[in-house]
Amino acid sequence: MLYHGNSGDFSVANGVVIAMNSTVFMSAQASGLRRESLETLRALDSRWFSSLRVILGIMFLVFPAFAQHQPSEWQTQVRKFAETKDWDSAMRIVERELARAPQDMDVLAWRARVLNWSGHSAEAEKEYLEILKVSRNDPDNWMGLAGAYLGEGKVEDGLRALDRAVELDPKRADLRAARARALRAMGEQNEARMEFQKALNLDPASMEARAGLISVRGEPRHEMRFGQGNDLFNFTSANHDGWLSLLSQWTPHWSTSFAGSFYERAGIRAGKFSGAITGRVSRWGALTVGGAAGHDNAVIPKSEAFFDVNHGWKASETNFLRGVEFDYGQHWYWYQTSRIRTLNGTTIIYLPRDFTLSLGATGVRSTFSGTGAEWRPSGMTRLGFPLANGGEKRLSGSIFFAAGTEDFAQIDQIGRFASQTYGGGLRFQINARQDVTGYASYQKRTQDRTDTSFGLSYGIHF
Repeated sequence: MLYHGNSGDFSVANGVVIAMNSTVFMSAQASGLRRESLETLRALDSRWFSSLRVILGIMFLVFPAFAQHQPSEWQTQVRKFAETKDWDSAMRIVERELARAPQDMDVLAWRARVLNWSGHSAEAEKEYLEILKVSRNDPDNWMGLAGAYLGEGKVEDGLRALDRAVELDPKRADLRAARARALRAMGEQNEARMEFQKALNLDPASMEARAGLISVRGEPRHEMRFGQGNDLFNFTSANHDGWLSLLSQWTPHWSTSFAGSFYERAGIRAGKFSGAITGRVSRWGALTVGGAAGHDNAVIPKSEAFFDVNHGWKASETNFLRGVEFDYGQHWYWYQTSRIRTLNGTTIIYLPRDFTLSLGATGVRSTFSGTGAEWRPSGMTRLGFPLANGGEKRLSGSIFFAAGTEDFAQIDQIGRFASQTYGGGLRFQINARQDVTGYASYQKRTQDRTDTSFGLSYGIHF
């Protein structure tokens, strides 16, 4: 018997189901399963595609940044050759990469960099200008062009290129520092100082910015110096003196100097005040005129007058002789019972590594009451040399030998004896604003008399 049910058609014989038509049932069941599976797949697909999009987004962000901060092997090789100044090898690597990708802007930029680093600034300028026709929004290319301009001495063009680079990326400390260097080269110290400060604010660890700030500090215009000297004799009591001086550079062409000096000679005290003015013209050199007066107590000059002419020539930074300087001066001393006139000539020879050699000669004309005038010669040789250099801290020294009458400003050393003097000195620059100098000498005079001298001075530059 055939029955019809909700689940399908089926036959029954003797109470047992012997056949079943499941078409309707199976179709309905399959339709339900398909609907559930489709919904499940749609949910899975949505979640999978969302995860995939996140992963791809991270990859697109990370991989370019990784590539940007990890230079390729050939770039690393170029930098190594550049550090050793092997420009030919560096350029061969760049040319090899350029043959593989002639239109690659990155490779072309590296070629321009190597040209600039190796001193071919004009060729580097042409390369950068071609690159900028295609890629005008890369600040590195503008900074490279500025470097080429600066290498050619085109400071204003270099500054304009750096202006564009900073405009494209104002948050880069290296661009700010490069612009500050260009401003410094133009003599714009205040603007350069502000730009170096901006670079340091962006990158507090930048040594370039810190060094730049130091380099553009205002040059000191004044020097105040305190000094003290001693002479120990084997035939009489010691002499002592001290002084305070102020040297001021008012303009590149004019400077003044003033000093107050105090003396103690055999228990007698004396003092004087001196002043001078110096005019400089780059073509003609410098001329100094000045004088002094004070309370002499018959142990120092009552008054003095002097002038000095100085001129120098710069030779070359590569030759053994770097420069020569000549100095000539005359000095008059008026004592209570005598008059002294000296003619001084000195030649200073500038040698490599900050060595100097000075050769000096002096003629002295002494006139005492009741006696005639008498001329006496003397000479001096001095060698200056560096000892240590640690940034702002520097130590230099000198040694000298002199023969003749050595000190014409003291009554006990005026044409009365012959002598040989051996001595030396040290100068320690604490920083750009402070220094300490010291000296010592030993003088052998006629009649087995000796004079041991030493002294110290401290200078402040502001």
